[in-house]
Amino acid sequence: MPAGDVYSNLSQIRPLDLSEEDLPSCPVISPYINGPLKVLSPENLTLEQVAEKNPLVEPGGHYRPPDCWTRHHTAVVVPYSGQAQQLQQLLFHLHPFLQRQQLHYAIYVVSQVNNTAFNRGKLRNVGFWEAMQEEDWDCVFFHDVNLLPEDDRNLYVCDIFPTHVSVAIDKFNYKLPYRGYLGGVFALRPIHYLRINGFPNTYWSWAREDEDIAARLKLNGMLLSRPHLLFGRYHMLEGEDPSRERSQSPGPVAPGHRLWRHNGMNSVGYRLLSKDLQPLYTNLSVDINFFTPEGPEPR
Repeated sequence: MPAGDVYSNLSQIRPLDLSEEDLPSCPVISPYINGPLKVLSPENLTLEQVAEKNPLVEPGGHYRPPDCWTRHHTAVVVPYSGQAQQLQQLLFHLHPFLQRQQLHYAIYVVSQVNNTAFNRGKLRNVGFWEAMQEEDWDCVFFHDVNLLPEDDRNLYVCDIFPTHVSVAIDKFNYKLPYRGYLGGVFALRPIHYLRINGFPNTYWSWAREDEDIAARLKLNGMLLSRPHLLFGRYHMLEGEDPSRERSQSPGPVAPGHRLWRHNGMNSVGYRLLSKDLQPLYTNLSVDINFFTPEGPEPR
């Protein structure tokens, strides 16, 4: 299938002259889905330009289909460490991608504001906790800032199993770089996230939390789902990745994964410094060096 523009047909999505109670249900398959998408990288892109192209997105990066009631409610959590250009490209591409699928969604960018090493797992836990305080989301996508989906048939909704979504990244020749790889984009229902106690908080500057999560799923008897390789395709943006290179298989998993009941959501100490409703996303600035053994301190 020829690749299409992610913004094509988006202008057809318009509010209906009906009350919210009278809106029809969204169809099972969105009429705006095209399949393969071109990944465009406009030069000198600004967030103001992205906001102009997405007029139906509300402050904080919230969106609801204006012409129907959707059954799917997805929070997208993006750990962030100052990659401004990558974030602009992600927002430019991801907003229309999600609108095409007729989802109710919001994008949460979790910014680490101290000079310690990047901790992707802990930022994911913070984003999950803060997102769930705001809405009763039924699905949470944990999304690296440098990955753009290439096919809108890759639905950002949760399966009955936790799902590793980014199974075919161009940098890795559109195949898994190693068996057991769970990096990039990972999705699951909140009940499953809490059952595995979220992500570990103890991995800094590297991606071993992926192997830890695989162990947590296995210990809890959960199966892992993956989309078809034709659908789960992603383009990796150029630029700095705060984690180590993840294209090679890691060594043996550290024994710390056996302590998963005590290392995760129930021990994610942090201090929320600010919560800003930007035009395209909710920015959560956090100090993750703050420790509290009782668990999250969301306010």
